Amino acid sequence: MTVHAPAGPDLRHQVHDAARRARIAARSLATSTSATKDRALHAAADSVLAAADAVLAANEADLATARASGTPDSILDRLALNPQRIDGIAAGLRQVAGLPDPVGEVLRGRTLPNGLQIRQQRVPLGVVGMVYEGRPNVTVDAFGLTLKSGNAALLRGSSSARHSNGALVVALRAALVAEGLPADAVQLLPSEDRATVTHLIQARGLVDVVIPRGGAGLIDAVVRDATVPTIETGVGNCHVYVHADADLDVAERILLNSKTRRPSVCNAAETLLVDAAIADRALPRLVGALQDAGVTVHQDPSEEELRTEFLSMDIALAVVDGIDAAIAHVNEYGTGHTEAIVTTDLAAAERFTGEVDAAAVMVNAATSFTDGEQFGFGAEIGISTQKLHARGPMGLPELTSTKWVVWGSPVTGHVRPV
Repeated sequence: MTVHAPAGPDLRHQVHDAARRARIAARSLATSTSATKDRALHAAADSVLAAADAVLAANEADLATARASGTPDSILDRLALNPQRIDGIAAGLRQVAGLPDPVGEVLRGRTLPNGLQIRQQRVPLGVVGMVYEGRPNVTVDAFGLTLKSGNAALLRGSSSARHSNGALVVALRAALVAEGLPADAVQLLPSEDRATVTHLIQARGLVDVVIPRGGAGLIDAVVRDATVPTIETGVGNCHVYVHADADLDVAERILLNSKTRRPSVCNAAETLLVDAAIADRALPRLVGALQDAGVTVHQDPSEEELRTEFLSMDIALAVVDGIDAAIAHVNEYGTGHTEAIVTTDLAAAERFTGEVDAAAVMVNAATSFTDGEQFGFGAEIGISTQKLHARGPMGLPELTSTKWVVWGSPVTGHVRPV
């Protein structure tokens, strides 16, 4: 994807005007109580369920367009909604309502020898822009997490999901109004023209942070061209390394869950690494299990395939000569998302977790566990692979910044010595 689209003044004005309204809404949300926000989240869940028929009709229109254009099945799966997924979306909002509110949490504080009382506490980021591809559930996840953390959301979904996203945002805004909160706490930007992305990510002073969520092209374009601060959610070229001391029963279960549970998501395994010491007995079993599950195993992968996030029932295979080679391979070809080792050797596991550079490292667990809900965060805003501010699944705390509050004496005041 490129974001170098023509930047018409009318569209720029439309995006910037939405951002200004979002700033007004954000100021209101910043001082809203936890109880108020939680009531709004439950109301939003009710509103989404009440609008299920309209949402499903809108989604079917998006799916029909996508099928007609030859969209791959893996992308159609991301786009598709059904009654069960809508129930899950609503349940996600209720789950967020039940999570602790991070706003106002004191991270550290003390009284200085001169009597000044200082504390560092969490505050909302302000206006959060989201640029994402065809997953309508992200629309509601982003709304729920930004609302609970006191932020306003500017959402720029893909044109492939514009009807679905539109129907969902109508339901969300109605719930906000019913609960006395500003409707502009969530706004959906036009998706027909890619210039809206440019205007959003370059609205410095109006938008506080932009979070891109999608494929490598989208993320790279946003990070490259943004003048607004960004939190990079990364591509998932994830590995499962079967160590020389692995239990192959365990390895097979973890591998299949990592690859086949939902191959179109970023925490799916894309490369199987097998230690050369057990290759003779491990390869026939593991390759056979993958093939029986319908996975195409690229047994002599090219350099490009080793760097590919397939997002499909494909996996690359490489044999590595010991744990040093496995760690080197992961750090060379991985994208810093999630890496897994299967082993009964504690020392090997500790080396792998210590030396692999990734947001999440699994020991005898599937890569599919890298997920905000699985980590107990509720619905996640994304999985960050950067190293500043947030890394890994991003829940409510990652959608806050901090401020220092300093209290001086109300009797004498505090002044700094000359």
